[in-house]
Amino acid sequence: MKKWIWLSVFIAFFIWSAINPYDRLTWWLEVIPAMIAIVIIALTYKSFPLTPLLYQLILIHCIILLIGGHYTYAEVPFFNWLEEQFELSRNHYDKVGHFAQGFVPAILAREIIIRLGVIAESKVAWQNLMVVSICLAFSAFYELIEWWTALLSEEAAESFLGTQGYIWDTQSDMLYALIGAVSALILLSKTHTKQIQQLPKSF
Repeated sequence: MKKWIWLSVFIAFFIWSAINPYDRLTWWLEVIPAMIAIVIIALTYKSFPLTPLLYQLILIHCIILLIGGHYTYAEVPFFNWLEEQFELSRNHYDKVGHFAQGFVPAILAREIIIRLGVIAESKVAWQNLMVVSICLAFSAFYELIEWWTALLSEEAAESFLGTQGYIWDTQSDMLYALIGAVSALILLSKTHTKQIQQLPKSF
C-alpha cells in the first residue's frame, strides 16, 4: 500500500470519527492511541521503515479504534445488530478491539525483536515467548490506564471501560489480546519474516 493511500484512508476515517461522536470525551480517550501511532510512524518513517504488512495492520488497528471512538465500543451499530439477531448478552465490538490489541502489537514486537537482534534468529521459541509476554504486559497496562482514567473521569467511565455489566470484562479483554497475539504469530510469521528480509540491510 502506497503511503499516500495509507494516509488518505487514515485521514478519512479520522475526520468521519471526529464528526458528532457519541461522546466527545470518550472519543478523545479512545482515539489517542491512533494519534500517537501516526506521530510515531511519521517520525520513524525514514530512520526505521516498517514492513508493508505491519503498516497495513497498524492502519486496520487505527480504524478499529476510530470506529470505537465514534460510537463507543458498546454502541457500534453492526454489533448491536448481531446482539439482537443472535440474542447475545452484550455488544462484542470491544473484543474485536482487544483481539487487535494483541494481534497487531505481536507483529510490531516481533519486527523490533528480530531487526534489532534482541534474540537470536535461531531462537524462535524464545522470540515467540517474548512477543506474547510483551503483548500481555501491554494489554494489562492498558487495563490499568482504563481504570485510572475511569477514576479520574466519572462521566466517561462507563463508555470508556465498555464493561456493559460484565464482571469479568478485564480478564476477558486480556484473554482476547493473548489469543490475538498467538494468532498473529501462527498466521503471519512466515510472511512477516520474508518482508523483513526484503527491507534495506542498513535498517
